[in-house]
Amino acid sequence: MKIAIFILASWLHLVATVVWIGGIVFILFVAIPSSKEVLADKAGNIMGSITKRFSPLANYSIIALIITGVLISITDKNPLAFSLNNTSTIVFLAKHLIVLFMIIIHFYRGLMLAPKIARAEGARKAGLAKLSLNLVKVNLCLGLAVLLLSAALAA
Repeated sequence: MKIAIFILASWLHLVATVVWIGGIVFILFVAIPSSKEVLADKAGNIMGSITKRFSPLANYSIIALIITGVLISITDKNPLAFSLNNTSTIVFLAKHLIVLFMIIIHFYRGLMLAPKIARAEGARKAGLAKLSLNLVKVNLCLGLAVLLLSAALAA
């Protein structure tokens, strides 16, 4: 039973990762350029709609990552020996600190920055929208770093 829980939790963990990071990749490299190309000055409207649809998926993915991460840690056959002298432990902790930072950025954008953007006008709105986009780019870079650290732990 323990191995089945581990396999299911690991699979769900991977699915949640694909949804969150894959969604960021889609938004940055497909949705934004396409909406600017086709809709020009109305691109912001479509991106607002896409964000409203994607944010709940990202939120559910974050919840799933936390729950499955705990399950994986509990059921893992070879838990890390938590010692700061152990390279794997340091990589594991770095990975999870980066994930925490990603979560903070995600919820800052959704809960604090998005309402400011909605209320703002003119140059202030454009500046806040640029900040929001830059934070999405930061989260993509951090997500790729997490994947690299995950690969290093698996090696």
